[in-house]
Amino acid sequence: MVQTKILPSADNAHQYPLLIKQLLLSGPRYAPDQEIIYGSRSRYTYRDLVKRIHRLAHALTNAGVQAGDTVAVLDWDTPRYLECFFAIPMIGAILHTVNVRLSPEQIVYTMNHAEDKLVLVHDDFLPVLEGVSAELETVTGYIQLTDNDSAQTTGLNTHGEYEQLLAQADDEFDFPDFDENSVATTFYTTGTTGNPKGVFFSHRQLVLHTLNTSGSLAAYDEMPMLRSSSVYMPITPMFHVHAWGVPYAATLLGLKQVYPGRYEPELLVDLIKEHEVTFSHCVPTIMQMMMATESIKTADLSNWHVLIGGSALTQGLCNAAARLGIKLFTGYGMSETCPLLSLTHLSPQDLELPLEQQTAKRVKTGVAVPLVDIRIIDPDGNPLPHDGETKGEVVARAPWLTQSYFKEPEKGNELWQGGWLHTGDVASMDPDHTLVIRDRIKDVIKTGGEWLSSLDLENLISQHPAVAATAVVGVPDEKWGERPHALVVKAAGATASAEDIQEHLKQYVASGDINKWAIPEQIDFVEDIPKTSVGKINKKLIRDQLGQ
Repeated sequence: MVQTKILPSADNAHQYPLLIKQLLLSGPRYAPDQEIIYGSRSRYTYRDLVKRIHRLAHALTNAGVQAGDTVAVLDWDTPRYLECFFAIPMIGAILHTVNVRLSPEQIVYTMNHAEDKLVLVHDDFLPVLEGVSAELETVTGYIQLTDNDSAQTTGLNTHGEYEQLLAQADDEFDFPDFDENSVATTFYTTGTTGNPKGVFFSHRQLVLHTLNTSGSLAAYDEMPMLRSSSVYMPITPMFHVHAWGVPYAATLLGLKQVYPGRYEPELLVDLIKEHEVTFSHCVPTIMQMMMATESIKTADLSNWHVLIGGSALTQGLCNAAARLGIKLFTGYGMSETCPLLSLTHLSPQDLELPLEQQTAKRVKTGVAVPLVDIRIIDPDGNPLPHDGETKGEVVARAPWLTQSYFKEPEKGNELWQGGWLHTGDVASMDPDHTLVIRDRIKDVIKTGGEWLSSLDLENLISQHPAVAATAVVGVPDEKWGERPHALVVKAAGATASAEDIQEHLKQYVASGDINKWAIPEQIDFVEDIPKTSVGKINKKLIRDQLGQ
């Protein structure tokens, strides 16, 4: 450790901890009358938001929640959830954002593993919890969340309905100071094997991530996603890495926020039109669903900026969006990274090109955002050159990366092998520091002694005009070890055959983008592609289904 000079503080100097409550200071100052909207159900101002967070803190403590306790939330994307993002950690408790798309068995596992004490549950999820309540080992009570005039009748031990409890509570709560390294949130990764793993973040990490997200999405003229005039609507579930942390940043900046509730593609597009939404974020599958709606045909989307993450953005999808005037950006990260690691970084010269000609830059994984150190390494941990060709595993360091897995230190040590967080992604790095994810290590197709990127193949197949979506996996082959097998969803009204797709890929053989042996011999046309609970393509399930 380097010995540096540290000077003493004044006796009364305040050591200001980085706590989530401080993210709530600026928005209400800058825009006290700005609105937070819940679909067609409700709207209120930032002044109201602050009072509601204070009231919720009273409701939680009246229900027996103390500092260090874990509070679970099962809700759609609502302003209630936003209030929980603040109130629960602000009283020193831990917010557990439960993945409502998990199986009942996995929900029980995550809630028991997290040691949830109180549960805030939407009426829609009552049947699930009623069916498993006897298996929940640490839960002592529930608060009901409803979108109707009255809460659903239930046999669960409830403290009451959310709005009624807030109405009865005082709108002043004295939120304490405490150690900024206190755990603020937890949630569980949706791995395709074994039980989900518990990821956790401290107040300090979330504050730093919020400040970085605000700067990265707002500061650069070439990427004006979050500005004071922006209208923000999340289309990433709030249980998934805090909706990528953007609600914290939007609240910090005092933006107009629109929460859609349950995702229905036509409704999402209607809300974008009604409120002139300028910024959203989602996975590619949600974007594809929205672009297939009737409502989008009459929408002016020229001012809609969308951050795509979770799965690779293909050129086909990016081109289709550009034809509608939508400006897509790529973000990269994972549950363990809070999640932001890198973003599309456009230059003024890039923006001089027509939108459709910017696709090649927009689909790349992007440049590491400030304070993030990203490397690509070989199996021995050695850094690899930034030549755009050499491939290695992506590893990262940043002040907001999860430091381990809850109750699983051995898996945490594996994650942090060599002092770097290992993403499990294979990538190359361009000379200009642009990261290009080539595949997940487990999804690389090993054929004839060569590595073939399933993402590269998906990207090329997606550019066929008849293709709406595609997934490529490796399947066992006696001669070659593995061979690529493609699933294709046709665009509405389009016709195509396997031979058409193969013929389409031959142009990329001629241009040197792929080898001839990379063209899949097996191409299946399907109605839909299996997804994980957070909307990513579930390649393990695809491989299992093809194997059967």
